[in-house]
Amino acid sequence: MKSIFTATILFLALLTGCAPESTFIKNDIAISSDAERIAYSVYGTGSTALVFIHGWSCDSRYWREQTAAFSNEYTVITIDLAGHGHSSANRTEYTIESFAEDVKAVIKKENIRRAILIGHSLGGDVIAKSAELMPEIVVSIVGIDTYHNVGEIVTQEFVDQMLQPFTDDFVTAAHEFVGSMFPETADKDLVYWTKEDMSSAPKNSAMNAIRNYLERIVSGESSRVFENVHVPVMSINGLTWPTEEDANRKHIKDYRPLYIEETGHFPMMERPEAFNTILKDALASLEAQ
Repeated sequence: MKSIFTATILFLALLTGCAPESTFIKNDIAISSDAERIAYSVYGTGSTALVFIHGWSCDSRYWREQTAAFSNEYTVITIDLAGHGHSSANRTEYTIESFAEDVKAVIKKENIRRAILIGHSLGGDVIAKSAELMPEIVVSIVGIDTYHNVGEIVTQEFVDQMLQPFTDDFVTAAHEFVGSMFPETADKDLVYWTKEDMSSAPKNSAMNAIRNYLERIVSGESSRVFENVHVPVMSINGLTWPTEEDANRKHIKDYRPLYIEETGHFPMMERPEAFNTILKDALASLEAQ
């Protein structure tokens, strides 16, 4: 009996030794420039960090299909911007500039020396501003379903009209807004979860953030930031909304667009395997460049 027990223990030990180790490293908190507590997670230990930045009313969970796919080769960091996820929410103004300070705080806390920033939607503006803040660390930025036309100008009246339904009834407006960003063929459970999750965001911080984001387009700041971004810029966009490549190149010095078919605004969740393949190829081309 003892020999059987010993053999079983040895067998289990061998199985454990052969199993791939988890790439998860830790959850942690960084203190931003205005004392907000920024929650983030780290996976892997690669020499280059991939820092994933979520979009409006989202959080780090929206990158759940990417952490394991990239952490064998890179240090993967996912961040909850202030007012989102597990980060604190004490700001009066939730601006693109303050979100970039959140990213900077995490990169500084982790002592990152070389980073590629990947930002979804509003996160595209955040990573552009972050690249301006950290030119010695950020070697490239990749926007996800963003940068459709960085030089587009809209009026303040347009912004006010767009946001009025959210002011009147945030949950209903968010439901409709998020639902419109998926194709009819999208997974119904994913659509339901995303609508419910994003409409559950705190109204005050959500409204403040999206107004700042849109008013940067009104003022032209969303395109002017690229005057100080001197690294390669890529976008991985769906085909639901056109990407004005030539217009982007008027503002972005080194720009390359890539596309993913059969997705709406959330390609990293809608078609994660296809998205990860495209992103891996994009990273390989960036490294070669």
